[in-house]
Amino acid sequence: MMNATSAVRPVDPVHLDINGRDPHAEIARLRERGPIAPVMLPGGVFAWSVTSQWAIKRLLTDPRVSKDAERHWPAWINGDIPAGWPLALWVSVRSMITAYGDEHRRLRKLVTKAFTARSISTLGPMVTAIAHSLLDRLAEAPPGAVVDLRERFAAVLPVRVICEFLGIPEESRDGLQEKIGLTFLTAVPAEVVESNVRELYAALGELIESRRATPKDDLVTHLIAARDAEDGSGLTQQELVDTLLLVISAGYETTVNLLDHAVHSLLRNPDQLALVREGVATWDDVVDEILRCEPSGFHVPLRYAVEDIEIAGVLIPAGDAIIISLAGAGRDPEVHGDNAEQFDVTREKRREHLAFGFGVHYCLGAPLARMDAVIALEALFRRFPGMRLADPAERLELLPSFISNGHRRLPVFLGDSG
Repeated sequence: MMNATSAVRPVDPVHLDINGRDPHAEIARLRERGPIAPVMLPGGVFAWSVTSQWAIKRLLTDPRVSKDAERHWPAWINGDIPAGWPLALWVSVRSMITAYGDEHRRLRKLVTKAFTARSISTLGPMVTAIAHSLLDRLAEAPPGAVVDLRERFAAVLPVRVICEFLGIPEESRDGLQEKIGLTFLTAVPAEVVESNVRELYAALGELIESRRATPKDDLVTHLIAARDAEDGSGLTQQELVDTLLLVISAGYETTVNLLDHAVHSLLRNPDQLALVREGVATWDDVVDEILRCEPSGFHVPLRYAVEDIEIAGVLIPAGDAIIISLAGAGRDPEVHGDNAEQFDVTREKRREHLAFGFGVHYCLGAPLARMDAVIALEALFRRFPGMRLADPAERLELLPSFISNGHRRLPVFLGDSG
């Protein structure tokens, strides 16, 4: 086991379960130790976990907190973290997700235009068409058959939408989906991590060269133009590849898990589904409540203290890593009460979540994820009004990760189509 730094560490840090068997229970135990608690990440890498919503908001808006490991994480700078570390890609990418200060503003500005409310609103008909084509396929299942709705709907729709939006050719989509999905898992052998990163970058490089040779009116071409700008204001080659990786992965994983948990929670709580069908609540309410109680990510790695930070009676020394618990914020009893774990589409503070981040790193793709989910859920439950879980008593197995919050599978009976 390696030590992230030589500093004296708090005793008895919580070792996060790389297999993600019960992250909500793990986060509850962390909360018992206070708003900020010491944890061990895979490989014995020390970090501070933040589970309190108010503490997260303070840190996410504090200029003394950085996402740039190249500048502010000694363990990374000194080479203490191996290439096969499960979270290495989250740290090594050079895009707006890891940038700090002026660099973050420069990189974000290059992508912001593609994610304006107006540009996203024009995608509605395309999302609707994709949803209905997938539902037509589902309707072909034999009567009484068990259907894995995650595999055949939740995991397909967001990929098609983001790939159409970016201009990624159909023959490249399945490979990219598989490789990007692997980066969200934390129980992955080092050799698999390294080979997957190599293959992922090779695939993205091929995509960029193909689009450079045949430009189109899409975001990939726009980013290539920024890379090729001669005034020095655009992207480096690594920034180009990593920005493309960020947009694809953020547009994929977040919405897959959002749809997965929304369907599961509604089928487990038919009274809540009835409120939507009766018009008491809306599909937007469903989306917000799922983002609160089952956000698409349990934890978000990593941030670093630029200088010593004292918060909630805890001193985070300069150079220490910080991991933000979005699921902790969503179920914070100080915000949502003693029943924070319950799914309630009429909850007064259902919109008070941090599922898309907070501050300067707030997710640009949030409006697209919301639109995807609302259109997909409304269409799905209208087409299959009698849909039910294949085994309501089954505790569905989660993905092997303390980052990504989704099920391995979502088996349902569709019932008759409407």
